[in-house]
Amino acid sequence: MTKIFKDRHYQTLEEAKVHYEIERELANRLRTATKEERAILYNSVYDELYQRLPNNSIVRRKSDPNLSAWVAAQRMQLIEKFLKPDVTFLEVGPGDCSLSLEVAKHVKQVYAVDVSKEFNSDLNCPPNFELVISDGSCIPVAENSIDVVYSHQLMEHLHPDDAIEQLQNIYRSLAPGGVYICITPNRLSGPHDVSKHFNEIASGLHLKEYTVTELYEIFRIVGFLQVSYYKSYQKNHLEIPLLPLTVAMLRGLERCLELLPYRIRQEIASQPLLFRGMTIVGTKY
Repeated sequence: MTKIFKDRHYQTLEEAKVHYEIERELANRLRTATKEERAILYNSVYDELYQRLPNNSIVRRKSDPNLSAWVAAQRMQLIEKFLKPDVTFLEVGPGDCSLSLEVAKHVKQVYAVDVSKEFNSDLNCPPNFELVISDGSCIPVAENSIDVVYSHQLMEHLHPDDAIEQLQNIYRSLAPGGVYICITPNRLSGPHDVSKHFNEIASGLHLKEYTVTELYEIFRIVGFLQVSYYKSYQKNHLEIPLLPLTVAMLRGLERCLELLPYRIRQEIASQPLLFRGMTIVGTKY
């Protein structure tokens, strides 16, 4: 009898293994490719993923309007404080675009920047919404034109070199006073892709997972002078400014967790108030 295991995305370990082998194959293409090759590969890799895994969670969500609406509503709880009628909003890695389409009801203009040409080819878009195709690191909008940039579970899918370049391009796209809201899983409680069932390090399409202080340092390198760490619980969102003292405390905690055996570290870091996930918000001045 096929063994059933606990995972909301898969019914069996065998099903997860098929997904893992496909992701590992596609991820290795990106990891071993040159910068020039990756500019083409991001588009083809994700189009191929959706074709080979028609039951992928993103594909399933797109086919379920109620689920898409619920996900968009959950994400709006955090970002609605940054939205005003005169705002220009950009989402990087919009998935089924449900959030971007919801935001379009509340702001002046929305851009959804994605690497897949096929996944959202059938969208019914409002006049203030534009889907823009990227090579994985470029943000093809005018410089200093965006008020709010948002990404959810995106940065970990990029080659580390491309992630830094994309962050530079996001910074360049932001208007003075603009913010980038970056939500990404924390490496200390990971891995968070399908490889969590088979490996202690992300080896699927999460090409690199980060800690809070690692991400903070990259934000500072590209030019963000103000960086905050948000912890969310239900509808409550606590902002923790990343200042020298808080950064030092977080770095010390991260280093202590790194010393623990994998399973213990993962269990501790997965607690909601620690490092299960992270939201970093950078402001451009």
